[in-house]
Formats: sequence, C-alpha cells, structure tokens
Amino acid sequence: MSDLHELSALETAAAVRRGDLTALEVVDAALARAERLGPALGAFTVLTPERARDAARAVDLAGVDGAGPLSGVPTAIKDLTATAGVPTGRGSVIYDGWVPDRDDDVVGLLRGAGTISIGKTAVPEFGLPCYTEPAGAPPAVTPWDRTRSAGGSSGGAAAAVAAGILPVAHGTDGGGSIRIPASVCGLVGLKTTRGRVPAGPAGGDPAGLSVHGPLARTVADAAALLDAMALASPGEPFVPAAPPAGGYLGGLAAPSPRRRIALAVDPPLDGVEVDPACRGAAEDVGALLAELGHEVEPVTFRLPDEGVAAFLTLWRVLSLGDPVDPADEPRLQPLTRHLRAEGRAVDGAAAMTALHTVQVLTRAFVAERAGYDAVLTPTVALPPRPIGWFTETGDPADDFARQIAFTPWNAIANLTGEPAISLPLGWAGDLPIGVALRGRRGEESALLGLAAELEAARPWADRRPPEV
Repeated sequence: MSDLHELSALETAAAVRRGDLTALEVVDAALARAERLGPALGAFTVLTPERARDAARAVDLAGVDGAGPLSGVPTAIKDLTATAGVPTGRGSVIYDGWVPDRDDDVVGLLRGAGTISIGKTAVPEFGLPCYTEPAGAPPAVTPWDRTRSAGGSSGGAAAAVAAGILPVAHGTDGGGSIRIPASVCGLVGLKTTRGRVPAGPAGGDPAGLSVHGPLARTVADAAALLDAMALASPGEPFVPAAPPAGGYLGGLAAPSPRRRIALAVDPPLDGVEVDPACRGAAEDVGALLAELGHEVEPVTFRLPDEGVAAFLTLWRVLSLGDPVDPADEPRLQPLTRHLRAEGRAVDGAAAMTALHTVQVLTRAFVAERAGYDAVLTPTVALPPRPIGWFTETGDPADDFARQIAFTPWNAIANLTGEPAISLPLGWAGDLPIGVALRGRRGEESALLGLAAELEAARPWADRRPPEV
C-alpha cells in the first residue's frame, strides 16, 4: 500500500485488470496520502472518500469485462468544473457551499474511462490568475519547495500529481493554466486544441480560450487521459480534426518522424526579462532535438501590440462570466474586482472589436509559423515564484502586470486554439523549469510523439520532490 503512489496511471490500471490490486486498495491509498499531504500543499478543496470508495467497489465488482481503459485509477476534478452532488466553489467565497446538480461533460467522460475522482482540486478565484491563493484557504504550493506557488489556475491539481497523491489529474487552460502549474511542479501538462475536449453542457467561453486537458508525470499517462477526454459531444461549437484512429496513447508506439522546429526563446512581448535558467532550458532542449535528428531553427516571433491588447480585453470581459450579486462584489479578491471593473468598462462594440482582432491576428500568426511543425519556448520566464510574490505590492494592476511578465508565451496557444505541452526538462537548482512545445491545430499526436522521444532521451519520471 505504501508504494502505490509510485505507479503510473497505466501501471495502476494494468495491476487492477490483472487482479494484483483492487480499485478499493488503490483509492484507499490515494485518500490516505491526500489526507496526509493535501492540506500542507493546498491541493484539494474537498475530498469525497465515500463516493470514491463506492466507485472503487463498483469497478471491482464489474471485473475485467466491465473495465474501462483507466479503471481503478484515482484522479480529481478541478474545482472550476461542475460535479453533480459535490461542492464546487470555483475558488471563491461567493460560491462556498454551491453543489451542482449535473456534471460537466468531461466529468462523465473520465468516469466512463474508469477513473475514480477522490475530490476537487484547488483553484484561484474563478480561475483568473496564474497562481492559486484563494481567500480563506491555504495556497497551493509546489512540492519541490513549499514556500513557492504551484501556479494556476490548475495549481491544486498539479500539486496533487507532483506529490504522488494522484498519478493524473484533470485541468483547464485559458491562458496557460495547465502548462504553468506543470512547469513549476515538474509535470507533463497538455493544453489541447480548441474543441478537442467537450466543454458542455454549460462550460466553455464564447472566445474559445479555455480548454480541458491532462496533468501527469509521464507522457503516456497524459496521452491515456487525453484519450478518455477527447470524445465527441453533439453541439460543441468548435470541432477540431478527428483524433488518430488508434488513439493518442496508441500513437506513441510509432516512431516520431523528423520534424522542423522553431526555437523561440526571446519573449513575444516588450519589457519582459527571461531568467537565464528558463532560456537555457529551452535552448538545451533545442540542442537535444537536433541531436535526435530534428531540424531546429532559432526564430523570433512577436505578438503584435494590438493582439496583446485584444487578449487582455477579452480576459477582462470573461472575468464577468461568473454571476455575482452586486452586494457580494466587495467580498471578491482585489484582482477579481479589478478585472471585473475593467471588464464592465468594455462596451459591446469594443468586445466585438477585440474578438475580431484576435481572429485576424490568429490567422496571421499561424501563417507566420506554418513552415514549422512545432514552436519550442520556455514555459514561463521565471523559476517558481514565492507565495505572495504576485500580490506583494497590494496593487491588482501590478499583480496582473507581474503575471504577464511571468508567462509571456502561454496565451498565444489559447488565442490560436493550437495544442501546447509543457515538459519537465529543465532545472534551476532543485526547482523544476518547464519547456513548452506548441503545435498545429488538431495535432496533439505530433506534440506527444516529440514529448515521448524527449522523455526517452532524458527520463524524468524517477525524479521526485523531497519529503513526499
């Protein structure tokens, strides 16, 4: 029981299928670890032990014939995602005690694959910032250094996976919210193509910035969780190319073809400084890819000022997506109030102009890199930040500016709708530094193939945080 946290998701599912482990044993071990480590890491908003044990007993009763591909694998659902019968607080005191009466589609898809949720993972208020420090709750911290943030908005999910509480977890990404926590927690984090994973019945945003995706310790586990999520659902407004016939996990068995890769280590925004460890990690991976036979070409891509302004306008408007009684607005955190106030100042014509600008610039940006199979960048511009670093001046405008400086690359994939993956291939002393690959729309398979090749060349799965 004490060693089950060392197993990958695929190893766990295989052991349950063989009868070497029961799903109940696996879930009990995950719950025990969550109860021991979760509070200090700020990983969970709620644990659901009885629901999880009931689901595990059902898996064990169904046996091999009724087993899904990930049967018996413990996971958790990000607390922005509605889960029927489970408190879903969205990182805010405003939603404290809210219990949805229906699941978001992705929750049912993960359940159908046999995974067993043990609870909800912590998020910042409404998922808006790139750190997870909700009011009235402990901050989510990286297990590599508990004085530093686990990132956001999937910070609790990343902390739980990095600490070995869970082998995989569900995340969402509207501006880097999977890839940033993956970087600072030493994980694989995949932002999927727009529309790849259903966002219904009520989820998603009109701009299509936010998507669901996996966090994992290995590329194969990330691919397996994506296979569970990436099932078509009627009525979705964004429909990408079909998944590969053999699934994303099956595609990893094929050798990765030679790829043409753009290495872009200079920030796409003015006024951003890149830490040498972050720059060096991406350059080092570029050299490794060249050694593996890929063509790597240094380039500079710049996001036009009007593109930056349009994204920020949309982000401010989208901050209004959570309904809040005007009497409750003062109870929101300073950054949330700041963004919502700025969002309310955007009239309908300006919002439509921003959306149109994003569409026009997206076409141009994608065309500019069309000759490359992937773009290689640092995931973030700085090593993991200390808790309170973003908010230390007390000025929400400065908080937001620090976030932009910390994560200048990630929102590009949200604007373009392209897939992107962060891999734990760099280090600043004992702190993980992620390196990101952004691919073409609908081509998660290409990114996962490159990721698996890099993982084989420079394995990371055996590297573990201290004291977990």
